[in-house]
Amino acid sequence: MAKQFKFPDVGEGITEGEVVRWLVKEGDDVKIDQGLAEIETDKAIVEMPSPYAGTILKLHFKEKDVVKVGEILVTIGEKGEVPAEAPPPPPARPEAMRVTGAQPPVSGAILATPKVRKLADEMGVSLAAVRGSGSEGRITEDDIRAAGEKAAVPKKLEIKIKAKFDFYGTIERIPLRGIRRATAKRMAESVAKAAHVTHCDEADASTLIALRDKMKSDPAAEGVKLTYLPFIVKAVVETLKLHPMLNATLDDEEGEIIVKKYYNIGVAVDVPDGLIVPVVKFPELKSVFDIAKEIQDLAEAAKARTLDLADLRGGTFSITNVGVIGGDFATPIINYPEVAILATMKIADRVRAENGQVKVKKTLPLCLSFDHRIIDGAEAARFMKDLIRLLEIPESLSLGRVDQ
Repeated sequence: MAKQFKFPDVGEGITEGEVVRWLVKEGDDVKIDQGLAEIETDKAIVEMPSPYAGTILKLHFKEKDVVKVGEILVTIGEKGEVPAEAPPPPPARPEAMRVTGAQPPVSGAILATPKVRKLADEMGVSLAAVRGSGSEGRITEDDIRAAGEKAAVPKKLEIKIKAKFDFYGTIERIPLRGIRRATAKRMAESVAKAAHVTHCDEADASTLIALRDKMKSDPAAEGVKLTYLPFIVKAVVETLKLHPMLNATLDDEEGEIIVKKYYNIGVAVDVPDGLIVPVVKFPELKSVFDIAKEIQDLAEAAKARTLDLADLRGGTFSITNVGVIGGDFATPIINYPEVAILATMKIADRVRAENGQVKVKKTLPLCLSFDHRIIDGAEAARFMKDLIRLLEIPESLSLGRVDQ
């Protein structure tokens, strides 16, 4: 008997996906757990395994189609079996039915004489789609003729024209799909639900630069691209311990602030069609070399779209490293439902006044966006002050691996 495989709820609020590529075609034999299709969600490209063994009777979507959770992806059955169509809806019943001494009709039965049935067959009218006007909902010849006339009226053909140019010149239309579509939805949700405020400050990066340069010669750094980001991740975790309200979410329905007692740091990765935020789990227990390697691996997997969904879950605070491209200031959008995100800008020479003298210093601008519903400006400023203090004396951080 044919079985229908519906697009499952894979969690993390995913409601739809795009069929990137079918791995099977109609008529193919498949085994349990054999890949059926690659589906792109707002998190990653997921290979959907078959829950059944049998023959592919029907693929219900084409490549590039968007499928919602609960919709039928594929029908699987026995070779030569014809997939059953959805049953038609039962005929509408009169609002009131006067019951005489006769036996009442079976619920859902179609009441029509042989003559009426023959007329319906000749006119190509489905009896199940006709509402009978006769006694007890009986279908009459007039009902059939009226339904036939209605069906014969051609529907107005709607032609949607998409211009390839506007008043000033040619244009290109790019479908909002996959990661870009998911990014747009998440950013709009964050702006709509959180009260965004951004606090900017900067740290003297000279000691951090010297420490990183020194550690790059460590044997443990072999094969690892040691950037400043692992040091910042370490400093952020220690600062969150001092300011736990920034490591929280807001449960709007219950009216509760949920403070997380663990620290998982999301690191935004720029991919060609959007933004992906894989999560470094428990970085306080890892060395800067471990964190650097993990970030490197996660970024490569994100760009190749081979991330596991587990790599995208559990974040409590996010960092977006804008400085790898450039810039002095930014207003990052919170990775909702988290309540804060830190943008790290470009370390560069900047002219600053120190003790009445003008100096050129290596500085690291930092921009913290936070949800003002939960975090006050003063608390955000204190967070930044403590973060800068740790970044300016990075040797005070626990940079090695911590035994559990």
